[in-house]
This record gives sequence, C-alpha cells and structure tokens, in this order.
Amino acid sequence: MALTIGIVGLPNVGKSTMFNALTKNNVLAANYPFATIEPNVGVVPLPDGRLEVLGKIFDSKQIVPATVSFVDIAGIVKGASEGEGLGNKFLANIREADAICQVIRAFDDDDVVHVDGSISPVRDKEIIETELILADLETVERALPRLDKEVKGKKTDKTVLDAALAAKDVLDAGNTLFSQRDSFDFTPIRELGLLTAKPFLYVFNVDEAQLTDTDLQASLQALVEPAEAIFLNAKLEMDLAELDEDDATELLESVGVTESGLDQLAHKGFHTLGLQTYLTAGPKETRAWTVPVGATAPQAAGVIHTDFQKGFIKAEVISYEDLVELGSVAEARLHGKARMEGKDYVMADGDVVEFRFNV
Repeated sequence: MALTIGIVGLPNVGKSTMFNALTKNNVLAANYPFATIEPNVGVVPLPDGRLEVLGKIFDSKQIVPATVSFVDIAGIVKGASEGEGLGNKFLANIREADAICQVIRAFDDDDVVHVDGSISPVRDKEIIETELILADLETVERALPRLDKEVKGKKTDKTVLDAALAAKDVLDAGNTLFSQRDSFDFTPIRELGLLTAKPFLYVFNVDEAQLTDTDLQASLQALVEPAEAIFLNAKLEMDLAELDEDDATELLESVGVTESGLDQLAHKGFHTLGLQTYLTAGPKETRAWTVPVGATAPQAAGVIHTDFQKGFIKAEVISYEDLVELGSVAEARLHGKARMEGKDYVMADGDVVEFRFNV
C-alpha cells in the first residue's frame, strides 16, 4: 500500500523548496503566490538502514525500500473554501491524499515576502485549518438532508447520520475532526471524504539557528498537539539532497542535528497513519513492504500478490535483530529463532518473512 501525503500551506512558506529537496526535482519555487498551480507529485523512498544490512547478508542484487508519495499542492489563501485564489481546485487535490502535511513558516527573511505581511505561525495554522473546516462544513451540510432521508427510508444505518451530525458540531466549534478523533468515531462517514478527518502533520520551516532552539520548538509543538511536529530548514534540506551520505552527515552535525527533517517527516508520516514495514530478502532483492499496524500474515502476503493471500499456508518469520545477530536464515533456524506462523499471526515491524502458499 502506498502512503500519499499532501503538502499544504500559505504561499511563500517553503512548500515547493521542501518538495524539491524531498524529490530532488526542480519544481518552480518562486517568491509570489500560486507559483504552483498543478500539483506536483514525487515518490520518495522511506529511509531504512535495515535494508542495506540485509542486502549484504543475502548478497541481494537490488534494494527496494518502501515509498511515500508527496503531493505539492498550491498555496492556499484565506477564502479558499469559497473559491478565493485557486481554492476549490486545491481543496480537491487534498482529498486524494492519505494525510495532510501543513508547512508553517517560522523563519524571518525580508527577501521572501509573507502573503500576510508578517510572521505568525499561530495565525497561519488557523488560516489553513479554517479553510479546511469550512470546506468540510459545506460537504457535511450538503450531505445531511440526503442522509436523513436515507435513514428514514431504512437505506442507511442511523450511525451514519449520527456521525455526520457529530462532525457538524465539531466543525461548527472550529475544530478539525482529526483533533477530536479520540472522542468521536467518524468511520461511518468516510465516504464523504472530509479533509479534516485526515491525519495531520505539521512542518515548521525554521532558520538554521532555530533548528537547535528547544524552547521555540516546544512552544510550536504545543501549538499542534497532539499531532506530530517536524522542524526543518528547507534551504538546508535542498543542500543535503545534493550531497553524498558522509557529506550530508557532516553538514547536519555542523548545525547541531543528527537526522534530516525530511527523514523525520517520512518516518512520522508512517507513524501518524499507523503503518509499519516488514521485510523480504534473498539473492534477487531485499525489499520493504508497507502494511497497517495490526495486519495479519495473510494480509501482509496479499500486499505482495493477492494469490499469496488466497493460498496462504504459513509464514516463516525471523526478527530482523535475530537474523542480523546470527548472520543467516540457516543459523536462525538452528537456534530456534525462525518461527512458522499461521493465519492469525499479527505482523511486527521489522519481521523478515518468507511466505508459504499454494495457488
């Protein structure tokens, strides 16, 4: 399964610069609104050091990481929910994403104008979320008469109408549905494609000095609780994208951090969506496969091919740590670290698996 993250934000906050760094593309990053009109899409490998280690153990010909798709959606402005700017088109693009990553500007640069004339992460966050909330309110209010009629005609379960009414109350109060996910179950109205029900991530585009400003970062993290916050400098990420691994590590250390913001974004995106990876390895390839947390062995097999799930018999599972420690599948079997698991086995992150199936 693929993970798609839609990158949103006001104009001139660094979205396209960040996207360029993510995908190593040369997407137009200009100092004026609407430089991005059509959404740009880039598929980015999920950083996973385990793959290279397994590749050496199995002498694999190729390494295939899990991937994350990023969609750079044009800058949203106040009034987008009512069609201001290119709002309606942008909001439609967001509906296709699995999660929303809002880029918020925290850096100050007189050469890069802010669309509202000043730097205010609080205001910028509220503008974007308000537009998404208003768009969802319109969707829910349009759906309620239909749902009411369908419930009375016994064509739709009442839980769907109840969820829609609860969603309207949350939105009317100025809250995103994602922020209230622990209090309400909005699964019955998934078909409505509500924007604020999607998981949210927040990227704060900071200057280099702010990368190690823990007090500032704590205050910005509090602004988006309980969502994940990532702090990066988009220009620095562009520089990192051009360097080899050793030079990139040296550059990160020179500014006082150990992991690039983009690696953090990919990992936290997986965590926010409740995803994990399991691994397969052999002479042909070592590969990471994406599954939801809680997926069973047959469901995981189905990610490779539907026939694997239909004809599932058993799965031989070795934990990554055990395999690396013992050095081979044969040694793992000899030491009792290779387990034969059945249909009820729940996959764990980092399982190295070989499926047995019959088609």
